[in-house]
Amino acid sequence: MAELNTGDGGGGKGGKVRSKKQNSKVDLTAMVDLAFLLITFFMLTTTLSKPQSMDLTLPDKEKDPTVKNDIKVDENRTMTLLLGENGKLVRYVGMLEKPLAAPKDFTYGKDGIRKELIDRMTKVIAYSTAKGKPKDGMIVIIKPSKKSTYRNLVDVLDEMAIVGVNATGSYAIVPEFTPEEQKLLEVKK
Repeated sequence: MAELNTGDGGGGKGGKVRSKKQNSKVDLTAMVDLAFLLITFFMLTTTLSKPQSMDLTLPDKEKDPTVKNDIKVDENRTMTLLLGENGKLVRYVGMLEKPLAAPKDFTYGKDGIRKELIDRMTKVIAYSTAKGKPKDGMIVIIKPSKKSTYRNLVDVLDEMAIVGVNATGSYAIVPEFTPEEQKLLEVKK
């Protein structure tokens, strides 16, 4: 507790009465105890932020490496994104030999690739419902080059989650490039 020490208050040797300095002593033990109790309480009741992760489905291991699985996909539902160096992003729709939409450069963000993904998704949904298969969604093939950054890949995967490609369709990350695709990624100076 707090103590206040005072002198005897009497006069000294002479007739003059001087006021004596009072020594004050405060015991801070209770305040320190309370501070540690509060720190302990908040440490035990606070939840720590958990790292966020993306759900990626990886393919199963192939049992026979000589068997090559060629999967036929409707080119009207397919969009390919090529990720290059210095943040370059190129999109083409369908097959590169005869694309449904010419290859075009895009930027990352809501006015760039997100807008294109939304536009393409509405066209694919309209195409699928006209064919009588409303559950067939858009297929996006993401091809990061060796010179692209990890951040660019994460940005594209974030756009897939924002637009909801996984809910209506699917996307895949493919590391292989054709020579024609490599030419599309060359930076023009």
